[in-house]
Amino acid sequence: MQNISLLVMAAGIGSRFGGLKQMASIGLDGESIIDYSVYDAIESGFNKVVFVIRREFQKEFKEKISRKYAEKIQLEFAFQELNDLPKGLTCPRERKLPWGTGHAILSASDLIKEPFCVINADDYYGRESFKKIVEFFSKDSKNLSMVYFKLGRTLSPYGGVNRAICTLNNGLLMNLIEKENIQNNNGIIMSNNKSKLDEESPVSLNMWGFRPFIFDHLEEMFIKFFKKNGDDLNSEFLIPTVVNHLIQTQREKVFALNSNSNWFGITHKEDSPFVGAEIQKIVDNGGYPKVLF
Repeated sequence: MQNISLLVMAAGIGSRFGGLKQMASIGLDGESIIDYSVYDAIESGFNKVVFVIRREFQKEFKEKISRKYAEKIQLEFAFQELNDLPKGLTCPRERKLPWGTGHAILSASDLIKEPFCVINADDYYGRESFKKIVEFFSKDSKNLSMVYFKLGRTLSPYGGVNRAICTLNNGLLMNLIEKENIQNNNGIIMSNNKSKLDEESPVSLNMWGFRPFIFDHLEEMFIKFFKKNGDDLNSEFLIPTVVNHLIQTQREKVFALNSNSNWFGITHKEDSPFVGAEIQKIVDNGGYPKVLF
C-alpha cells in the first residue's frame, strides 16, 4: 500500500469563532475535532500527518493536540508565516491576515513527497470521507480529487457560513463558485447576494486529494496573485480559486467523491456544543472508542 499523508490546515485566525477554534474541546475526554480526523485517517490507512500552524502557538498546539499521536503516526509541522513567500516577494509591513488556504498548503511543500489529503482543522468529515480518498489514490495514479457534501447538511443555525458550490459532470468537478454568508431562513437557503440555493447542491469543504505536483501550480499561481493583490491587506489566496483555474484551463482533472458521512463544523462558538453532542452519538453507537488516544 502506498504512503498517503494528511495535511491539516490549522493556522487560521478564526475571527467569527472568537479564538483558536482548532483547539476547542468537544469530546467528553477533551477531544478536539482534529483528534477525530487524525483517528479516522489512521484507521483509513494514512501514514503521516502534517499540521500547518502558526509558529506562535506551536507549544500550546503540541501540548493540547499533537502529543497524543506521537506514537501512533509520523508527525510533521509546517508554519504558515506571512514572510514565507516565493523568492523575490516581500510581505507588506502592515499585513496581519494569513495569506489563505492556498498559501497554507504551499507552506508544507518541503514535507510532502507523496499523495496527500487536505482538510480544515475545524471540520469533521467522517471516516468514510477519508476512506474515499484512500480508495481514489489506490485506483488513480495521476489525477486529483475532492470529497463533497450536500449544502443543506453543512449549515449553522448560529450564523452564516461560506461555501464553495460545485458543478459536477460525470463524476468530475467542473466549477466552484464561492457563496458567502449562507443561511437557512425558515427552510429557504440564501447567500448574502439574496440568491436562493438548493439544499442538495454539492459543496466543497476543503477536503482535497492532491499530489505533490500541486505545489508547482500553487507557487506559480501565488506569484501571479501576489503581483496583482499583494498590496491589498485583506486579500487571500484560496485553494478553490486555484483548483477552479486548473480545471478551467484543462491543466488538471479533479474527480468528485460523494461522502455519506455526517459533516460537522465549528464556524461560530455556539456550534461547539452541537458538534460535541453529535459526535458523542457516534461514540455511543460504537463508531469511536470512549478514549481516542
